[in-house]
Amino acid sequence: MATCGTTPSSLMLTYAATPVHPQDLTPSLSLLSFKPSKTAAFSPCTNLSVRGGERRASKWLDLYPLRQNKNGLPGHMLAAASAVEADTDLATDDVEDDTQGGAEGATATATATATISTKPKKGKAALPLKRDRTRSKRFLEIQNLREGKKEYDLKTAISLLKQMSSTKFTETAEAHFRLNIDPKYNDQQLRATVSLPKGTGKSVKVAVLAQGEKFDEAKNAGADLVGGDDLIEQIKGGFMEFDKLIASPDMMVKVASLGKILGPRGLMPNPKAGTVTTNIPQAIEEFKKGKVEYRADKTGIVHIPFGKADFSEDDLLINFLAAIKSIEANKPKGAKGVYWKSAYICSSMGPSIRLNIKEMLDYKLPSNF
Repeated sequence: MATCGTTPSSLMLTYAATPVHPQDLTPSLSLLSFKPSKTAAFSPCTNLSVRGGERRASKWLDLYPLRQNKNGLPGHMLAAASAVEADTDLATDDVEDDTQGGAEGATATATATATISTKPKKGKAALPLKRDRTRSKRFLEIQNLREGKKEYDLKTAISLLKQMSSTKFTETAEAHFRLNIDPKYNDQQLRATVSLPKGTGKSVKVAVLAQGEKFDEAKNAGADLVGGDDLIEQIKGGFMEFDKLIASPDMMVKVASLGKILGPRGLMPNPKAGTVTTNIPQAIEEFKKGKVEYRADKTGIVHIPFGKADFSEDDLLINFLAAIKSIEANKPKGAKGVYWKSAYICSSMGPSIRLNIKEMLDYKLPSNF
């Protein structure tokens, strides 16, 4: 319903055929403000309303005559002022209630937060680093012997490694090198062997696949297991009681069927690893004395064991330098830029010790070694 009055807030009713008197209205409408009429009870303007598809002219009725109160204000203005004041009081009460409720809620939240935050953490839960919360007490104690981000010289690092070996069994000394290579490219792959002068500190069980004269040579050279077709069938059946598998070149046609079994375990004979050779006695002797195979993983990191934690510092130093020289000598052709990115040593169950790369590469053994 459209209006044509000068005051948008005034309420007008459509004029009907019979006259409407103010006293016939309900009391609830008396609180509303209406547009005053200066000359008559009917507003001089008309409204075009649409009813049933027809356009009809209708007149507006002013329900309040022009009246004056004691203050000289018209009645409709006094009613409007009262309504505004009542609405303001209600809004003020609502704001006060919300403020009081919000203050109470904030106080309760602050109290709960204070209660939670004041509870002290104990044990491993109080450690700042998340990874330390799963460490053993022994590990947390020994890792304080070294500074995490400090680069150590070679002799100091090996001395710390021996101090940190505190388990009930003899731990292996390990070296980990990050190289600037990407093994997904053929010219940046690294796989070779190194003979540790002081050995690995563990007995190696060697199995040999050979036939004919090579069979007898392997037995005489001290191989733990020697066989041909029979040993291949045992391996297919799940037999894996050996650390190294050496094969003569003429047996590789038959060994190819073991690829899915031996490959994931790193036991598949390979010429680069020195496990496919015609000189079987020499290969057996080298692996028994401490020949170690290494290769770069998919992230370009090389992992090499270079002895046991109960070795003397000099023996560990000699083995470590032999591993360094081997990796340097077998540098892939596709490697560019800085070859050595980082180097760490550690015991099997101990924290890592970072090495100074420049000092490591420039280190030379004393003349009395």
